[in-house]
Amino acid sequence: MKKIAVFTGTRAEYGLLYWLLKDLQHDSEIELQLLVSAMHLSPEFGMTYQQIEADGFTITEKVEMLLSSDSAVGTAKSIGLGVLGFADALERMKPDVLVVLGDRFEAFAVAQAAMILRIPIAHIHGGEITEGAYDDALRHAITKLSLLHFTSTETHRNRVIQLGEHPSRVFNVGAVGLDHLQRSKLLSLAELSASLNFKLEQSYFLVTYHPVTLASEPAKASFENLLRALDAFPQHQIILTYPNADDGGREIIPVLEAYAKQQPTRVLAIPSLGHQRYLSAVKHAAAVVGNSSSGIIEVPSFKVPTINLGERQRGRLAAVSVFSCPSNTAAIIEALQETSKYDLSQVFNPYGKGKASEAILEQLKVADLSVVKTFYDLKESS
Repeated sequence: MKKIAVFTGTRAEYGLLYWLLKDLQHDSEIELQLLVSAMHLSPEFGMTYQQIEADGFTITEKVEMLLSSDSAVGTAKSIGLGVLGFADALERMKPDVLVVLGDRFEAFAVAQAAMILRIPIAHIHGGEITEGAYDDALRHAITKLSLLHFTSTETHRNRVIQLGEHPSRVFNVGAVGLDHLQRSKLLSLAELSASLNFKLEQSYFLVTYHPVTLASEPAKASFENLLRALDAFPQHQIILTYPNADDGGREIIPVLEAYAKQQPTRVLAIPSLGHQRYLSAVKHAAAVVGNSSSGIIEVPSFKVPTINLGERQRGRLAAVSVFSCPSNTAAIIEALQETSKYDLSQVFNPYGKGKASEAILEQLKVADLSVVKTFYDLKESS
């Protein structure tokens, strides 16, 4: 049996990987190993490893790596702790291949350890651009550490090849999170309300704001601008999810909690919705607001408008249902008002229609993992 390890360090990443994990779990030719770390193990961010276990998965290894810090120094030290822990965990696991998704510092840490231990890495969602976050550089670095690549669009596939990866090992499979469109049962509005223990009686906004770690966009001030903009729409309820464990994220949490406490029937603050409740909340929302990648990659498939704030996702390929604006109050209000003027029923999502997990599984099963990488040079144009 081929031992395939999958890494997850955040709630969002796990939600995207869910159906791939199920497919790996149910394949008789594969032994699934699950390496869980970072936000999943933190009480501050909801102890979401418990959801992974509730979904029927066995966690092979847990690696603590997050410092209780809100600074760039703390994040850098967390990467170091991660490399130490992942080296020991991977040595015990001895997988044939490690699957890593995305661009976060937790994924960068585990990829470093795996590469040095000569464990082939399969990277999902390479070739994308998010110029406002250091995730952009980390994503491209993970690409160079990886042997196999599963991209979300042909544009991103070409960009990975441009980085020197051989075309025969780069596969455009679409966005893996869109498999939920084909395979997941979403909740009705009444079921969602009951699950949240929060009466959704009005049109609502689903809001997630993460710190911008590279561009000049102060996290707390920008988030407060967003809250002031939301106050201009008292007829809408609000579901607020917590930020990621980026530097600057922890200073947002008390502001978020205080805002919800002041308006308990209008605003719900929740550390993690889980993938089913999150996508169900997207389905019924008037708009998704913030700067999460899900607003660009998954939300357009629901024909729901996204208000994409600030610099974090700058450069990312986006559907016409994504309305980008600066992270100041007036601009956010204007963008929210504009969304009602457009018919989004025919929106095309450039990230595909689902079935990525099936394509990834097929390639993982047949891939030659003994290949020694060489740099693939693009042919010079004459």
